[in-house]
Order: sequence, then structure tokens, then C-alpha cells
Amino acid sequence: MKIAEIRSLSADELRERIKTETANYESMKFNHKVTPLENPCQIREARRTIARMKTVLGELENQK
Repeated sequence: MKIAEIRSLSADELRERIKTETANYESMKFNHKVTPLENPCQIREARRTIARMKTVLGELENQK
């Protein structure tokens, strides 16, 4: 997910997306330990996307 797409979301939408992406990330990590993923770079991208979302959420909360 691009940073421009993340910035276009509201704070409530960001919180929901972070919960969803975190659950997806944890599931992906577990599945990778059981049977390796075809593309393990997906794990890194998911982690970075979550970090981007948390950063933008923090920026939105500090503006208030």
C-alpha cells in the first residue's frame, strides 16, 4: 500500500486496517514457519506497511 493511499484514510479507518493487516501478518508468519512461502518478501512488505500505517496514525493524532 502506497503512502498516498494511507494518508487518504481517516484515523478510524487506519485503526481498522492496522488490526486487519496485523492479523494477516501474524498468520503469514505462522504459515511460513509451517511451510515456507513462495515469496518470503511478503512478510517484510506486510511489516513495513503496518509501520507506515502506524506512523501516519501517530501524525494524525498529534495534529489534534
